[in-house]
Amino acid sequence: MTTPALLPLSGRRLPPLNLGASAFPHHRATLRLSEKFILLLILSAFITLCFGAFFFLPDSSKHKRFDLGLEDVLIPHVDTSKGDKNLGGFLIHGQGHDEHRHREEEERLRNKIRADHEKALEEAKEKLKKSRDEIQAEIQTEKNKVVQELKKKDSKPLPPVPLPNLIGINSGEPADPDIREKRNKIKEMMKHAWENYRQYGWGHNELKPIARKGHSTNILGNSQLGATIVDALDTLYIMGLHDEFREGQEWIDKNLDFSVNSEVSVFEVNIRFIGGLLAAYYLSGQEVFKIKAVQLAGKLLPAFNTPTGIPWAMVNLKSGVGRNWGWASAGSSILAEFGTLHMEFVHLSYLTGDPVYYNKVMHIRKLLQKMDRPNGLYPNYLNPRTGRWGQHHTSVGGLGDSFYEYLLKAWLMSDKMDTEARKMYDDAIEAIEKHLIRKSNGGLTFIGEWKNGHLERKMGHLTCFAGGMFALGADGSRDDKAGHYLQLGAEIAHTCHESYDRTTLKLGPEAFKFDGGVEAVAVRQNEKYYILRPEVIETYWYMWRFTHDPKYRQWGWEATQAIDKYCRVSGGFSGVKDVYSSSPTYDDVQQSFFLAETLKYLYLLFSNDDLLPLDNWVFNTEAHPLPVLHLANTTLSGNPAYR
Repeated sequence: MTTPALLPLSGRRLPPLNLGASAFPHHRATLRLSEKFILLLILSAFITLCFGAFFFLPDSSKHKRFDLGLEDVLIPHVDTSKGDKNLGGFLIHGQGHDEHRHREEEERLRNKIRADHEKALEEAKEKLKKSRDEIQAEIQTEKNKVVQELKKKDSKPLPPVPLPNLIGINSGEPADPDIREKRNKIKEMMKHAWENYRQYGWGHNELKPIARKGHSTNILGNSQLGATIVDALDTLYIMGLHDEFREGQEWIDKNLDFSVNSEVSVFEVNIRFIGGLLAAYYLSGQEVFKIKAVQLAGKLLPAFNTPTGIPWAMVNLKSGVGRNWGWASAGSSILAEFGTLHMEFVHLSYLTGDPVYYNKVMHIRKLLQKMDRPNGLYPNYLNPRTGRWGQHHTSVGGLGDSFYEYLLKAWLMSDKMDTEARKMYDDAIEAIEKHLIRKSNGGLTFIGEWKNGHLERKMGHLTCFAGGMFALGADGSRDDKAGHYLQLGAEIAHTCHESYDRTTLKLGPEAFKFDGGVEAVAVRQNEKYYILRPEVIETYWYMWRFTHDPKYRQWGWEATQAIDKYCRVSGGFSGVKDVYSSSPTYDDVQQSFFLAETLKYLYLLFSNDDLLPLDNWVFNTEAHPLPVLHLANTTLSGNPAYR
């Protein structure tokens, strides 16, 4: 899940400066005469300088020479003329060598330098006879050789690791023909989104489906990292779209390069790229995904180089320089960002046998455990320099959401052995229920936001994931409150459905209020948009899995029809700017999470429960499924060497 504050600041980017052959006139096949003359002049000056430097250097034969052979070391001199073995002074061997040998060696060196220079001059003359295109082609060939060597260096085979028992990665075909037809419709929507991205935005992070060109935001940097490809892989796989999956795999193998001068969000790159690559690896068994995930993780580690070990929000993939968002409270890091790394980093340590990833996230947990929490709540901002909270703003929506989700999922992913994570989750949920959860006058249960001692009666679309979280965490809750939390999940699902049902388009707004007579409705114009978000559908799916109440499939189908009717365009799918307008305008962005999350959760909602069963799989916050690790505890890696 992305936070509202992480929306792109600007969609404009300068086009890359083209200095290749196409930037020059095509009517000249060879270099101009003046250019030849200048090049020859430079070469002549260079050769003259080399010869001059050689002949004017001091004659080394006039100085003592110290060879580095075994014979030319300082050894004790034994005075044998006196018939004893007393040690005398030190004798420098090689000092009295025949100077004739030095002259021969110098002559040999002169001849070699002269031959090398003549060879270089001949090569330069040959170069000048070639066309600019031929020279450019040779340069590009050399560049490609260097790139391939670097790839070989980075692609060292990782140690073999026993894969967890992978259950339910295929099928899920429903017997009911009506449900099967609906599932096939969702699959068709996925194909429409993918094929248009492939045609118009291939390699770019996202797609502008109306302008029919690539798109990127500041959170994913200015490089073409193919975010949609990585994010969509596991959805393609579970839908059985294996040709499309192979297209994505081929692009990743040949083109996905993290050695770029690009500043990215650590959180977004972790959940979309590392999560997506790990899920693709577990589902398909293709090593390239694991290797790429580990390469990228290494690029994120410099973000943890802060006085407290709380990572920066942003890091430059090339330089490793990190920083925080300018708008964040007093230069703080954000709870939902540094608190949403645990699942992926534990799997990285499991797959590599390297504890560094596990240690980074456990350090964050230990630091948080030591800190005071106002009213038992975790504020959204923490300063990575001082280790102190920023402003006391607590939210289960944007800026806070997935921190709580990952506490619960750390416990589930550890095969329920990480009881420390479960205790932190239970404590947090009790404080949230006491201070943030209320019922409206109309009987709708909602989760507000705590701001400096005051409860704001507003709920974001992002917060709607919590219904599914409460249901997922019901089993194992304290004081036999499983039924209570399942009911709480159902109430949140109902409230979020109302936020959809009370709009013209039957699609939910970004945020909605519960003030006075206004309930589950957006008031501000800048909160009326829908950007293909998944959180409400995510909760429908979890509630369906735990209750099999048919209303959740009914609500999911309503959302599917609304998306297909109002967000579908000929070039893909676009968000809309006002869900209360009968003729909305488009935002012209097909978000990568639409393919990763929204369509995946809809597909699972209309599949049987044996597809990715929740006893065996835990979904990261970008809906990438990672297997439960059946280990003695979460400190252990699956690698036997680490074990």
